[in-house]
Amino acid sequence: MKPIVLLTAHMDAAGVALLQPHAEVRLASAVDHATLRREAASAAVMVVRAYLPADIFEHTPRLLACVRQGAGVDMIPLEAATAHGVIVSNVPGINAQAVAEYCVAQFLWLGRRIGRIDGMLRREGWATARALGGEVCELRGKTVGIVGVGHIGARIAAICHLGLGMRVLGYRRRLDELPAIVEAAALDRIFADSDFIALCCPLTPESRHLADARRIGLMKPTAVLVNVARGAVVDQAALVAALRERRIGGAGLDVFEEQPLMPGDPLFGLDNAVLTPQLAGMSVESERRMSVIAAEDTLRILAGEKPVNFFNPEVWPAAQQRRAGMRA
Repeated sequence: MKPIVLLTAHMDAAGVALLQPHAEVRLASAVDHATLRREAASAAVMVVRAYLPADIFEHTPRLLACVRQGAGVDMIPLEAATAHGVIVSNVPGINAQAVAEYCVAQFLWLGRRIGRIDGMLRREGWATARALGGEVCELRGKTVGIVGVGHIGARIAAICHLGLGMRVLGYRRRLDELPAIVEAAALDRIFADSDFIALCCPLTPESRHLADARRIGLMKPTAVLVNVARGAVVDQAALVAALRERRIGGAGLDVFEEQPLMPGDPLFGLDNAVLTPQLAGMSVESERRMSVIAAEDTLRILAGEKPVNFFNPEVWPAAQQRRAGMRA
């Protein structure tokens, strides 16, 4: 019998084609925790694109690995995986171009007031909409502040500086590793001096509510905040208040403190917020790349080899024991 690979979301056909000769590929019927516990019980590998329950590994006696089809591993209970001898791998940096382009698109959309102008043209006509043209701004010469200058942040910096002529401020834990085109800056300075801010950092205890009421209060009244990190990096209530009172220029949000975003959320009533359902990293090209790499690492694990993108390598001896115990 072929080992079972459980997908928590659709995988591009290129990745599925790699897996099918070697594994039985199943798509989870739903991603609620009860369904995932039940349907993962016989799986050898889970390809993860949904949040797993904290106790998932207590229900998956045959599971060898969780392969994250994406970069952030916060969807996987990492400590529990390691404690149970379960390998965790991910696909870092592959969707950096897609996310960077998304951020720049939000800068342009909000800076040029395209959504508001489009709505005004449809509702109130040519002359009224055209009068808003005096409110838009060019990006050239403006300052972009990037919080988290990793794969994604570096691509944003390159597009903004080399393509649009913007000044770039950046923050990361190792400031000495910033690209040459990025000027190191403390967080408060990024919020106070930037015309456009991109949040690209991982969610950690230190970055939770990094964009809080105080830092949002430092922003220019015309400044735009774009979050492609995790929802909890922003104090959403504080951001809603700032947007409602028009103390900042706007926000582009791809992630939220509670997901999915529910009907009636106050963000839906704000014309200076552009909202998308966590798809910044999705494109035809990035989906294919991520699927292929996730499938290749899955096949390595099934063959008893280490994955290329091994997130918890300290688990390898325990993982080998776990595999041997299943064969016994």
